[in-house]
Amino acid sequence: MSILQNAIYKKIKLSPPFHGRGKFNTMNFLPEFLTVVVVHLLAVMSPGPDFILISRNSLIYSRNVGLYSAIGLGFGILVHVTYSLVGIGFIISKSILLFSILKFLGAGYLIYIGYKCLKTMPHEQQKAILEKKNDLGKFAAIRMGFLTNVLNPKATLFFFALFTQVISPNTPKFIQIFYGLEMSLMTFAWFAFVAIILSHNFLRTRFSSIQHYLERTFGVILIALGIKVALSSSK
Repeated sequence: MSILQNAIYKKIKLSPPFHGRGKFNTMNFLPEFLTVVVVHLLAVMSPGPDFILISRNSLIYSRNVGLYSAIGLGFGILVHVTYSLVGIGFIISKSILLFSILKFLGAGYLIYIGYKCLKTMPHEQQKAILEKKNDLGKFAAIRMGFLTNVLNPKATLFFFALFTQVISPNTPKFIQIFYGLEMSLMTFAWFAFVAIILSHNFLRTRFSSIQHYLERTFGVILIALGIKVALSSSK
């Protein structure tokens, strides 16, 4: 049990989920649930590939593209939760080969998106804006968000740690599934909020004159993140 969990148990004066001889009380999982919420929210709000993707899609394209990308990120969380529940997360985290495959796929995808950002020409962007064809399709936006999240090896390690160090192995599967659904919805809610803020007309108007340079900046950041992912380890 983590230090944060212990503090929450004492604060709200609940006993651990399994207290005594086989007794079970759903409410006693509240401290564990709150711990999962806090830890995951802090992870989601920290800068990373997901945040850069949503920022880029919201500023460069539109609010809808940002929102659909956020949906893709939420779906990606469900994949991490699923393989963590069935134990595949443990295998990936301990296998150098599997972790390396995931790592280089994720790094390659980030670098690919970054390269596409760098290739965008100013006159092409201006023409796209004038013709109102600058939006990605909703499925393309969802796919981009989904792949960015799923192929992030750091997310794999995070969920492995979450399901082994924060969530008790005695926690019933249906409650763990509930945790996973909450994390998926929280991920969508946070990045939908970011998309709505960044796609506001006030910000988009201010950034429209430097859109090309903004796109290239996002490209450099995404490539840098891809390189960082490629050089990361499972330790």
